[in-house]
Amino acid sequence: MRVEVDVPKCVASGQCVMIAPDVFDQREEDGIVVLLDEQPASELHADVRESAVVCPAAAIRVIEK
Repeated sequence: MRVEVDVPKCVASGQCVMIAPDVFDQREEDGIVVLLDEQPASELHADVRESAVVCPAAAIRVIEK
């Protein structure tokens, strides 16, 4: 799995950080997503997929390998 984020689309809801904090974080100044791990471990894949589904801005893209 590879993860991409479209930073300009992010609306800083923080859903991804709550679901997958090992993969996503937020900038302190504005809450915009920060991708911590572009290729997360397999045990995190389900959480990353859920983050992509619940993202209100559809700013997270999951590429399955």
